[in-house]
This record gives sequence, C-alpha cells and structure tokens, in this order.
Amino acid sequence: MTEKKPWLKKAGIALVILSCAFYGALLLVPFTPYTIGVKVIISSVLVFLGEASFWIGGFILGREIVMKYRKYLNPLQWFKKTK
Repeated sequence: MTEKKPWLKKAGIALVILSCAFYGALLLVPFTPYTIGVKVIISSVLVFLGEASFWIGGFILGREIVMKYRKYLNPLQWFKKTK
C-alpha cells in the first residue's frame, strides 16, 4: 500500500478537527440575537458542515486511523484499566 501525501493527511486531520469546531459552535447558537427560524437554519447548517467535514476527513485519512481515534473518543473506554 502506498503512503499518502503528507499534505493530504494534514488536510484530513484538519477536516476532522474542523468538524469538532462546527459542533462546538452549536453551543453558541442559542445566545445569538437572531430569531428562532434563523437559529434553526444556522444549527442545521452547522450540523451538516460538521458531518460532511468529518466524513470527508475520515475518507481521506482511511479506515485504520478513524477506527484508532474512535477507540480513544469512546466514553465507555475512558475509565477501563489497561494491562
């Protein structure tokens, strides 16, 4: 299997991190001065962008890396003791 280009791997990691930023921005939406309809649209766009950037970044990085980080981000695994 050939090694991916370093800039492509960095772009994939950046997209995954950006997806976290989009989801984090959802916490700020209720505090904006917009009407409820506009807040719903902003929230929908942020969720769409978060999902799209995560899956595109995951596709670029490959299954192995996504599964590795998914294991670290699983809350059920946080308090288990490793041997």
